[in-house]
Amino acid sequence: MKKIGTAFRKTLLTTFCLAAISLPTGTVLAEEMRVVGSWSNLTLHKNFEQPFWTETAKEIGIEASVTSLSQVKLDGPAPLRQMKLGVFDVVHTVVDYVVSDSPVLAGLDLPALATDIDQARKVVAAFRPLLEEYLEKDFDAKLLSVVPYPAQVIFSRVKLESLADLKGKKIRASGWTTSEFVTALGASGVTLPFSEVSQALQRDVVSGAITGSLSGFSAGWGEVVDYVYPLPVGGWDYVIGVISMQKWNSLSKEMQTQLQELITSKMEQPAWEVTAAETQAGLDCLAGRECSYGKPGKVEILSVSEGDRALAKEILVNNVLPAWAAKVDGSVVSRWNESVGQLTGITAVK
Repeated sequence: MKKIGTAFRKTLLTTFCLAAISLPTGTVLAEEMRVVGSWSNLTLHKNFEQPFWTETAKEIGIEASVTSLSQVKLDGPAPLRQMKLGVFDVVHTVVDYVVSDSPVLAGLDLPALATDIDQARKVVAAFRPLLEEYLEKDFDAKLLSVVPYPAQVIFSRVKLESLADLKGKKIRASGWTTSEFVTALGASGVTLPFSEVSQALQRDVVSGAITGSLSGFSAGWGEVVDYVYPLPVGGWDYVIGVISMQKWNSLSKEMQTQLQELITSKMEQPAWEVTAAETQAGLDCLAGRECSYGKPGKVEILSVSEGDRALAKEILVNNVLPAWAAKVDGSVVSRWNESVGQLTGITAVK
């Protein structure tokens, strides 16, 4: 047995030596990564995540196999849980999908908190230290990027004269904070995976649904509703890109720096610029105006009253924010007040 073991070790050593000899001088083995992107039919994945990981990342020696939320069919925080177990190395997913495992993160994307893209940028910058800290604490993940989908508006089967008309209706909300918002209006917040919403609208399982204007158009929601109420009551559905800490720590300091710089300059920043235009582009496509994203629709874009803008902010302060504060530690509430609260002029009370 000892002779067999010795012979096996010699054979194994010879194999490795031959493999090393066969490699060209100076060859560096590629860093392999298993990546889950966000929804495959939307601009963020098609124009930024997919080309970044399959093409741009090769510049620094990363070879990535890329799938998407549409393909892995894992709901809510499941992709991040799987990443923590080592199944994936990188995941791009919507913050609202993971707040059940990390309630602190819901403080980033509260309904009616940031009503334009410039304010959204400032809110992300203010909240980023908390985001980074709790992604590492709750998911053993390193934050790489934060990118918004277009402003989250209301797709409706029935005409809405005001937010009050939502009373008694079932409305799909992507996260619990949006559900809290519609509940305060007398509606019922329904949680459905994005991929199931179009069918739920068509079958009248829900009367309306909240998502980005272009996201909803791209997913075919404009074919099963007649109206869109363009008040951004659902926040921005920020998509976070994260890498497992185990994978991150296995990279050299040089590659860590290169990867972060490349993601920021080639994916995160350009995607923000595109999102700034996509909210209006989505409304144009839905309404049958000029559209470069597909066949224009025939949806009526409803008028938003100043009264509803004020009501949305009132619900944020009196209903949504207290509900979030009740789920997190007092120290988190204090840090939110000192950052996002100071920026927006809103105070959360524990």
